[in-house]
Amino acid sequence: MSERETPLLRLVGELTQLTAHLNRLQEAPAVSDEEATGIARLREQAAELRAQLEQAFGGASAWERVQLARHEQRPYTLDYIEAFVSQFAELHGDRAYGDDGAVVAGLGWIQGRRVAVVGHQKGRTARERRERNFGMPRPEGFRKAVRVMQLAAKFGCPIVSFVDTPGADCLEEAEGRGISEAIAASQRTMFELGVPIVVVVIGEGGSGGAIGIGVGDRVFMLEHAYYAVITPEACAAILWRSEERAAEMATALCLTAEHALRLGAVDAVIEEPALGAQCDPLETARRVEAAVVGALEELSGHSPAELRQSRYEKFRRMGCL
Repeated sequence: MSERETPLLRLVGELTQLTAHLNRLQEAPAVSDEEATGIARLREQAAELRAQLEQAFGGASAWERVQLARHEQRPYTLDYIEAFVSQFAELHGDRAYGDDGAVVAGLGWIQGRRVAVVGHQKGRTARERRERNFGMPRPEGFRKAVRVMQLAAKFGCPIVSFVDTPGADCLEEAEGRGISEAIAASQRTMFELGVPIVVVVIGEGGSGGAIGIGVGDRVFMLEHAYYAVITPEACAAILWRSEERAAEMATALCLTAEHALRLGAVDAVIEEPALGAQCDPLETARRVEAAVVGALEELSGHSPAELRQSRYEKFRRMGCL
């Protein structure tokens, strides 16, 4: 547990573990009266924790939102794909260097509508996180996304992008292969495409890693996600040479969904279930699907030229209060 983890996040962790334990007990064979009494007590504890959390969530700080956005049980891109993208066919490689596990890209169907899907993927186990580079895309990840998005545009398919990354890979190898150019080229491509693009910030919206696949006609953000030019820890390290002031920086960066909506960086905030997406992934997916489908239906009547022009104007207006 991080020393900077807040009481709210500790309660979330306790409730998540307790709920998982109760689910395992309920799947077990018939139990004795004594065991049934113990299970009843655990249920009471879970109810008490849930009540405390419902009260605490109303006043969640910016730093607590960041921690919620990073919660390991929060649904990732592949979870949303599994929930409502049918017949998904993942495509691999950028046809130049290799494949990047931090970016998922492919084609599928959403409620009978053929779409291309791109998104960051973090991974949950230690092995998955290494393979996915903790969701931090390298140049080949952006180039893979561009390849799939261009393929979608060729066949007139709309694009859905899921953003969830602490930032792009900035190590020497990524720099050597042109990470900055790859981010810029991906943004330029998204501005040029003549098909509808819907973006959803589902967790971390960190810096160039996020905006690299974050250009869209409609940009949504989950309630407890965040969107910022830099992580709070990195900002604190730069300004004060210490990550210990990350919570202070989270507030100063104005990175919450409410701030993003006020600044015009997103078009709407998707409300999460009462205790956050990590506590009810299926309901969260249902709400994200509804927002995506509604946006695609709204955008379907626009010509390619109209989409390009309105997309350009939309991003030019961002941040103008």
